[in-house]
Amino acid sequence: MRRTRILTAVLALAAGLLSGAPTALAADPPAPKLAADTYTWRNARIDGGGFVPGIVFNRSEKNLAYARTDIGGAYRWQEASKTWTPLLDSVGWDDWGHTGVVSIASDSVDPNRVYAAVGTYTNSWDPKNGAVMRSSDRGASWRKADLPFKLGGNMPGRGMGERLAIDPNRNSVLYLGAPSGKGLWRSTDAGVTWSQVTNFPNVGNYVADPSDTSGYSSDNQGIVWVTFDESTGTAGSATKTIYVGVADKDNAVYRSTDAGATWQRLAGQPTGYLAHKGVLDAKNGYLYLSYSDKGGPYDGGKGRLWRYATGTATWTDISPVAEADTFYGFSGLTVDRRRPGTVMATAYSAWWPDTQIFRSTDSGMSWTKAWDYTSYPNRENRYTMDVSSSPWLTWGANPQPPEQTPKLGWMTEALEIDPFDSNRMMYGTGATIYGTENLTNWDSGSKFAIRPMVRGLEETAVNDLASPPSGAPLLSALGDIGGFRHTDLTKVPSMMFTQPNFTTTTSLDFAESNPDTVVRAGNLDSGPHIAFSTDNGANWFAGTDPSGVSGGGTVASAADGSRFVWSPEGAGVHHTTGFGTSWRASTGIPAGAIVESDRADPKTFYGFKSGTFYVSTDGGASFVESPADGLPGGDSVRFKALPGKKGDVWLAGGAAGGAYGLWHSTDGGASFTKLAHVEQADTIGFGKAAPGASYQTLYTSAKIGGVRGVFRSTDQGVSWTRINDDAHQWGWTGAAITGDPRVYGRVYVSTNGRGVLYGDSSGAGPTDPGPGPDPTPTGACKVTYKVTSQWSDGFQADVQLTNTGTSAWNGWSLGWTFADGQKLTQAWNAETAQSGPAVTAKNVGWNTNVAAGSSVSFGFTANRSGANTKPAVFKLGEQVCTVA
Repeated sequence: MRRTRILTAVLALAAGLLSGAPTALAADPPAPKLAADTYTWRNARIDGGGFVPGIVFNRSEKNLAYARTDIGGAYRWQEASKTWTPLLDSVGWDDWGHTGVVSIASDSVDPNRVYAAVGTYTNSWDPKNGAVMRSSDRGASWRKADLPFKLGGNMPGRGMGERLAIDPNRNSVLYLGAPSGKGLWRSTDAGVTWSQVTNFPNVGNYVADPSDTSGYSSDNQGIVWVTFDESTGTAGSATKTIYVGVADKDNAVYRSTDAGATWQRLAGQPTGYLAHKGVLDAKNGYLYLSYSDKGGPYDGGKGRLWRYATGTATWTDISPVAEADTFYGFSGLTVDRRRPGTVMATAYSAWWPDTQIFRSTDSGMSWTKAWDYTSYPNRENRYTMDVSSSPWLTWGANPQPPEQTPKLGWMTEALEIDPFDSNRMMYGTGATIYGTENLTNWDSGSKFAIRPMVRGLEETAVNDLASPPSGAPLLSALGDIGGFRHTDLTKVPSMMFTQPNFTTTTSLDFAESNPDTVVRAGNLDSGPHIAFSTDNGANWFAGTDPSGVSGGGTVASAADGSRFVWSPEGAGVHHTTGFGTSWRASTGIPAGAIVESDRADPKTFYGFKSGTFYVSTDGGASFVESPADGLPGGDSVRFKALPGKKGDVWLAGGAAGGAYGLWHSTDGGASFTKLAHVEQADTIGFGKAAPGASYQTLYTSAKIGGVRGVFRSTDQGVSWTRINDDAHQWGWTGAAITGDPRVYGRVYVSTNGRGVLYGDSSGAGPTDPGPGPDPTPTGACKVTYKVTSQWSDGFQADVQLTNTGTSAWNGWSLGWTFADGQKLTQAWNAETAQSGPAVTAKNVGWNTNVAAGSSVSFGFTANRSGANTKPAVFKLGEQVCTVA
């Protein structure tokens, strides 16, 4: 389920909590040489992964649509490719809060113009005020108008709206509803300047939790939407009638009939609820309103739908169910601009067994549902769902009726029918955008098809990254959806980490000399907080928690995977041999310390807490304080040990006003040297050494030479190359970074809401060449074929191929035949092809060589329409393998 994302390190950075002083240097060395490299940046594909609270279609240009996310920026729809293009990647480190988008507006008079109201938190977590970004080229470039108050793209109530609106007749006029009691604001110069509408009578009064001392849930949600009645104006003249929604259960809707000169509470309106949205059907003269007893996006126990007739001032309750039968609030709301009288709404907070979507073709007088019960707990759906493009949306679940997987959705506050196409609808959820292109099947009694429409929109918050020297090139620890094992960066993995499925993975590590051993720690409402894998993260099993554990914290694996050290939330640092069945408390190190392992010596571990570095040489049983001083005084620190070299440690972190930068130790943390002229550094990672270099490449998110960016060094920090540019900054990138040990120049960068970015240098040389010609290995072989998960129309399988001969294989190609028409949809750890029922799987670059007695594993997902008989014969070239 979707959680509010708050990154502790970001908060420490914003608040400037760290203190201390850098170590004094005998002489100030020369400034580092700075260079720049041209990189190509892409996302490691996950597709979605976060809450999409708003979707906006332009009313005058076909196929022009935008989506907003709560922390991950804004996107524009590309019809030709059916993908989304990110628009706010240029937001820099200092303005990281401007990646949260509270509202977006597309100009129907001039479709080239688009506006975004940005800001992530209204309390102290976000140090900067909000802004209105304006673009005259559809978001390709932006100008910014700073506001004198904060905006909350990730605050409670963020699914209400839209708070930002353009006058459809005089497009130089815009209105913005502000939170925190700041009122209604207006621009008359196309968003360049803004002033408060001082005569607007109500700034709102609803707060989610008045007792919250952090200011997060106790903030006044303010003015939540603005809707123009375009029929009351003419081109070039300000629209006369404007409706405004206010977070006030007794006074939720106001109107002006004189272009904003005066305002009145709309008479006769319902009370006791918040109006999440107000959508006008000007042709029929109806203002539709969706109401909830809470502000959302998680809460809401009761709700109503109302219709206001603008000509007669008549209110009609058009709710599709009796109030007593609601256990949810209404929010998502849309009308069909091509079929007047068609209106749809969502039960956004119906978490169990599923969300609900309602549809009316008679202006709300009667309704049908997206699904209904036949005889409880069985249900009949009006739709089909195909999530094969994002298979993880099933969550690997196998629920009991009436719950289904994949779900129709949750947190469904964005719902829009394409104004040019009655068959196309999109709606946002807590994890993706779903859509359909045959919506009117709903009315004819046949089923309409729902599928993800989210490719290109990447909205995960990244906590940790790892790139092992063998196996999958990328492992990720993510907020809300746990994390993934990427065997192909260009493809969506089949499933997030499961067994257990952490809501958020906080830390992960692998054994440097045995990369098949992987450990991860994370958060789970009930259940273990640590898990282990012995096949490079493909499959997992839960460990056992020490007493008192309440959260994941950080975890480290010994270099050979023989033992682990864990610093969970709620308990002190612990260590274990084996896979976490019995933990013992470590001594000499405080609770909450960050832990890492030496990448050469399996008995050496390191820790850091509040300015002090700790070292263990007995497998984590006991730690001693290092005498090193001058390190950052707080806990906004990340450090790593260099692979393959004992005692070589790099440490990054700090905050403005204290020790802040990058430090290096070559004696296992006994002493550190601060790199001069690295003014700030927040992450450190290693990748393959440059051609001709003997030391691994360094990567960091830092400020060097007065420039904030992502940097690379091939000479241990003597010189640095900036590898991103001003168009590719992604807000905050301070959680994790790692190079790829197999591909020189490749780097993986974490973001707080834009997923995992990976970059390749234009001058980095060749990357992994992948498989060559079909190999023809000889010798005996054995195959283990296991169906690991199965659903109504598909399945997942793992295959282990063992070399039981006496000679090593330099490449392999395994073939089999499906008996029941199964069709492969995705594979990992192997290059696959299918012709009819015949399937071939062959090695990828990193698993070409298989020694005698060794095994290689790969997996795949496939569709099926009936039986799923396992293949009976497997051939390695012409050699028939034994089937285990």
